[in-house]
Amino acid sequence: MRRPSLLAISFLALTTPWSSTPVVPGTAAFAREAQVCSGGYYVNVNGKCVHRPVRAERPPPGATAKCRDGTYSFSQNHRGTCSHHGGVAAWL
Repeated sequence: MRRPSLLAISFLALTTPWSSTPVVPGTAAFAREAQVCSGGYYVNVNGKCVHRPVRAERPPPGATAKCRDGTYSFSQNHRGTCSHHGGVAAWL
C-alpha cells in the first residue's frame, strides 16, 4: 500500500476546512450564536447580555469585580472575569 506524501498531507491540512462543534438548540453555544447585544454589552457563556467592563472612580451599580487594570466587571461567572484586563484585583 502506498503512503501519502508529506506534501499531500500538508496540502489537505491547509485546504480542508476545520470542523467545528455543531451548534445545538438549547445549548449555551446556540444562545451565544442567536443572541445579539446592544453596544457596550456582550453575550456571556449563558447566552445573556452583560455590560462590558468600564472605568469608573467608584464601583458602578451591578459591578461584580474590580480588574487589575482599574476597570470594573459585571461578569456573572467567576471563570474568565477580567481575563482581558489583567485578572481580578478584588471581588465586590
